[in-house]
Amino acid sequence: MRLDKFLKVSRLIKRRTLAKEVSDQGRIAINGVEAKASTNVKVGDELSIRFGQKVTKVRIDKIQETTRKDDAAEMYTIVSEERMNQE
Repeated sequence: MRLDKFLKVSRLIKRRTLAKEVSDQGRIAINGVEAKASTNVKVGDELSIRFGQKVTKVRIDKIQETTRKDDAAEMYTIVSEERMNQE
């Protein structure tokens, strides 16, 4: 599944267009490698997402084409959340 679609279906990012913009700006890495919106993700991959001053790391547990809002959180596990230091 494409990275931008996974982010939208899992509801880590609300809209696919926003997910595409964020990934194309280089703010998302898969297993430590910077990723574009069209990069394919698979179960077991670890995503690192920069939201403003926060870095969230999640591991993909399940991939589904569609999901209900209540079940979206089952698609990933949050590994860590860190605040970035301002310099």
